[in-house]
Amino acid sequence: MKNDKHTAVIPEAVITEAHSQLSAVLQKLSNHTVTLTAHERQMMLKMGDKSLAFVEKAHSYAHDNPGLVPNYLDIDAFDVDFADARGLLNLLALVRQIEEILEDTVTSAGSDAYHAALAFYHNVQAAVKEDSPGAKAILDDLKVRFASNKRRSGASG
Repeated sequence: MKNDKHTAVIPEAVITEAHSQLSAVLQKLSNHTVTLTAHERQMMLKMGDKSLAFVEKAHSYAHDNPGLVPNYLDIDAFDVDFADARGLLNLLALVRQIEEILEDTVTSAGSDAYHAALAFYHNVQAAVKEDSPGAKAILDDLKVRFASNKRRSGASG
């Protein structure tokens, strides 16, 4: 089965430049971002598109009505959190778009490469049956991919 979606090699210079630019973005944000544990991430409230409108209105009302702001709420911290959450949501949408096109391209190219490898593998199997020189060594090396878990469990690795 041929996949006509991925037909040309992405130039190494393009991949290198994209990697460099993404690394620069990561470095630029590194002093301003946080890392959460899986438990912290699970326990936190999540602000998405629907919640954003609510938070935006509450933020505006809090500034317009300071008498209604509870004394335990730090309005300056609210300002910082709201500004970063709103700004980073737009950036996150772009990153997710990049992730999706990279995943699709890796899936397409990987599928094509795997199909080609399987075609070669099956041809090597046929060559072994015909006693073609060198085919047995190639088959022995490649067939490890298809070894059962029982045989692999004794090997380290």
